[in-house]
Amino acid sequence: MVQYIVTVYTGRRLLANTVNSAYIKLVGTEGESHRKLLNNEDFASFRVGWPSTFVVTSHKPLGKLVLIELEKRHLIFGDPWLVDKVEVQSTEGETYKFPIYSWLSDSFVHRFREGTALRDCDDDHLLGKYSRQQELREQNQTYQWNEDSIPHCMQAENPINPLSLPRDDQFSFTKGAEFLSTAAAGLAELKLTGLEDCKENWESIDDIKKVFPKRQTELSEYTQDHWEEDDFFGYQYLNGVNPMMIELCTVLPDNFPVTSCMVFPDGKTTLDKEMKNGNIFLVNYKNLDGIPANVINGKQQYLMAPLVLLHKTPENKLMPIAIQLKQCPATDNPIFLPTDDKYDWMLAKLFVRSADFSEHQLNYHLLRTHLLAEVFTMAMLRNLPMVHPLYKLLSPHTRYTLQINFLARVRLISPQGVFTLFSASGGKGLVPFVVKSLSSITYDSLCIKKDIAYRGMQKVTDFYYRDDGCELWDILERFVNGLLTLYYKSDAEVVEDSEVQNWIQDIYENGFHSQESTGIPQRFTTVAELVRFVTMAIFTCSCQHAAVNSGQFDYDGWMPNTPLTLQLPPPTTKGEANEDTVLKTLPDVSVTAQGMATVWLLSKQSSDFVPLGQYPEEHFTEEKPREMIKKFQSELHALSVKINDRNEKLEIPYTYLDPAKVENSVSI
Repeated sequence: MVQYIVTVYTGRRLLANTVNSAYIKLVGTEGESHRKLLNNEDFASFRVGWPSTFVVTSHKPLGKLVLIELEKRHLIFGDPWLVDKVEVQSTEGETYKFPIYSWLSDSFVHRFREGTALRDCDDDHLLGKYSRQQELREQNQTYQWNEDSIPHCMQAENPINPLSLPRDDQFSFTKGAEFLSTAAAGLAELKLTGLEDCKENWESIDDIKKVFPKRQTELSEYTQDHWEEDDFFGYQYLNGVNPMMIELCTVLPDNFPVTSCMVFPDGKTTLDKEMKNGNIFLVNYKNLDGIPANVINGKQQYLMAPLVLLHKTPENKLMPIAIQLKQCPATDNPIFLPTDDKYDWMLAKLFVRSADFSEHQLNYHLLRTHLLAEVFTMAMLRNLPMVHPLYKLLSPHTRYTLQINFLARVRLISPQGVFTLFSASGGKGLVPFVVKSLSSITYDSLCIKKDIAYRGMQKVTDFYYRDDGCELWDILERFVNGLLTLYYKSDAEVVEDSEVQNWIQDIYENGFHSQESTGIPQRFTTVAELVRFVTMAIFTCSCQHAAVNSGQFDYDGWMPNTPLTLQLPPPTTKGEANEDTVLKTLPDVSVTAQGMATVWLLSKQSSDFVPLGQYPEEHFTEEKPREMIKKFQSELHALSVKINDRNEKLEIPYTYLDPAKVENSVSI
């Protein structure tokens, strides 16, 4: 008899253990073992976080182990079991590692491949090929596209119950409990203060401080103190929660008839001169033009599509110098200037910041990170078997994405969702705006260095989103290139990999609706093309999401800085606004409270946060990729130190792209 020492590692999550009976079979190139019962007599073999060791025998050597079969049989009730990995030591001293990291919730036989990363064309064992094909058939039955969504998303078995998701895609018990607790605490606080149901207007700006007085961050307090200041207004276009829209202006748009006398009345410089010197910048909310504004609490709301002109001053401050609130110039659509009456200028900036809320939340946050991350996740699960090197590389960057998006659809953008009910772009405007935003996405706009160049923002000083983001892109690209060139030695090997070609085709069709104008590849013809796209996908799921998500409460938690809606139309004539006009324009008490509670929840980091580059799940078992991961982690740590050293010298530290604070995946 030949003996194999089998060690089973039960997951570390709460409730990962099982008292059900478990069986294993070893399958090799020369045969297979008998099915072996693994439980001990006390039914306590599989404890949370503990390895359990057993002996499996065979009448003859099995050759090179190819896969294992695991089966869990119910006793009285089903008892899900989280298995991290299985290690098998042969009598020859060879150790075979089987990464699993999956819940076994049923009584079926589950097959898991030995951990060496293999592309389809490398998998020369007949049983291995059959196993990966069977795995993908099962995955395609589980993960089906909902083609009614924009872009396409996962078809949920129960559209309102996250427990209907596959167990592997659900939050851990800890994260789920924390998420519900944070949401419940915020709503309870609103009820206790009576703010949730109060549909009155605010009587003063100071009264808004009643919402979450104990939940402020250092930066949200700074925002509360500085929101009226023009230089803080401009600063946010570089390093706030939406640094994605500002671009260098070398020629004014035809529909924005700003003159030099308007913006430089002292005559010390001219608009043309400042544009030639690279000091004039434009933010254009044209995608909001024609989007119908919501009706909230029975009252019509107002959403503008502004144009904003900014000037980089000799003092290195980015200052707004002109605002037009509608796209078409007209006598009742004045260009507002900082020299106007205080309340005219304040209202103009409020309408801009409210427009920015909609652009940021629905386009740059929801669509370009959450929904695209789901597309990448679904395509991975449907087309790449667990043994594929690309699956191993991408999998950590898809953690919790399906559930957090499920919750977003239920709690934020459903007919009863917070954004639908309480934001200006909710209601009838939400879907048309997302459709318009999707049509504006290009491949280059998802790649930070290309996007920065397209916007002409390469030389702007104090642009920390750009600085940190481009360094992260370079580090990530080196890591991805190193790993993928380890498995793809030539362009031909990429072309021949049917699984990776199916992956990108699924993304092109279901994420970008087969629109060639996006520039999204339909297939890969070179290793370099694959490296660029995978870098973009991981960057989107981690770094880009952190950039547009982590600062939500810092900047949006003080409502006057970023109103989610406005109740009065914009002024058509200058000189008529006053403080009362501003208070009546701002969202009412209940809408303010709902918005602030939501951005608090969406900014709250969970205790099982996994930072960028940390891989608790050991999907790669070979030495070379593990060495590359260590180098990747070392480069990320060095960048983190560099960012922290810089931030110590800044009045407003930019922390959102510190690798230690960037989560591996879209999970909040």
